Amino acid sequence: MPMIERVLYRVVFLALTVLLAACAVADDPAADRDITEEQDRPAGALLEERDDPQPISLPEDAAPHDRLTEWWYYTGHVEDDDGYLYGFQFVIFQVQRGDFPSTYAAHFAVTDTRNGEFNFAERIDTFEHEAGDTPFDLQIGGWRLTGGDGLDRIQADMDGYQLDVELNSQKDPILHEGDGYFEFAPGAESYYYSRTRMDAAGTLTVNGEPRSISGKAWFDQQWGDFLVTDDIGWDWFSVQLDSGEEVMAWQSHDTRGTTLDANATIVDPEGLTQDVPSDELSIIALDEWQSPRTGGVYPMGWILDVESHNLWLMIEPVMEQQELITLESTGNVYWEGMVAVSGTWGDSAVTGLGYVELTGYVDAVALAEAFHIQTP
Repeated sequence: MPMIERVLYRVVFLALTVLLAACAVADDPAADRDITEEQDRPAGALLEERDDPQPISLPEDAAPHDRLTEWWYYTGHVEDDDGYLYGFQFVIFQVQRGDFPSTYAAHFAVTDTRNGEFNFAERIDTFEHEAGDTPFDLQIGGWRLTGGDGLDRIQADMDGYQLDVELNSQKDPILHEGDGYFEFAPGAESYYYSRTRMDAAGTLTVNGEPRSISGKAWFDQQWGDFLVTDDIGWDWFSVQLDSGEEVMAWQSHDTRGTTLDANATIVDPEGLTQDVPSDELSIIALDEWQSPRTGGVYPMGWILDVESHNLWLMIEPVMEQQELITLESTGNVYWEGMVAVSGTWGDSAVTGLGYVELTGYVDAVALAEAFHIQTP
């Protein structure tokens, strides 16, 4: 894509994302609201009256929605035939803003433990999604995501890596916090469901050498009438234990690092779920890592403790440098990395793998100075 078009797409995406986001959503009341109250939110002027929450119906709701913000998010850990471990992340974001065309951004990352490398790439495009044989078929800059019914396929490439992987869900989808509608920060609600254990099989080509891969993946889909602003960040954890259980945990924070809310979902080997409220969840960071590129200081290494379930997990990154600097698409910086998990559940030792996402840890002014970005 010519540079002028890339810049235009980036400007449009950033403008749509931050439109009317100067007000802090963290100041909105968390109680039930009618549409007159919604107008006071950053996205208020863009909202139509909605009767939320609505029941989630799958696979229909896997398709794109007419909402302000949505994403389809995959993380996975796979091995090749030689036993080398790789992590992958693939996400597509959609933004809807009034009469503007639907705008999509995509991120693709590979954690390569064989070569001790982390690499990522990004794409951006505008188009209108057309209904097809599957709930979604999204193509962005040569990357493609198809599926939506628990049988999905990812095709993406960047310098040195090409991924073609098929994903097959082994459990029913999980609706978080009971009905799949949750508040991740005061005044910011989202629909949210996951496929917590998907078999992953396909090909990862590394520096021109195709490698057969197999392993596990995790899928999240979120959508709603919310804006992701600089006032709020979050720490998100997905854990897949070798014994067949999964754990999703998150906590949101403001710019001062104060925790705003938290929650977890525990999934047993049969797919039954248990919700863990914030007062039963403890997430403690053990160390920190400062990015040499952005100056962001991220928590690094965690203890996740759910005393009510006799669950204690040590979560450690497989490498510290797993930061994505996506200034050409979504305009943000975050850490998303593969982690190793060990601990105890009751009297039993447990091990596993997972992913952690960290947002809200990079100062906007410092970032602008580091990358020579002009600010008003």
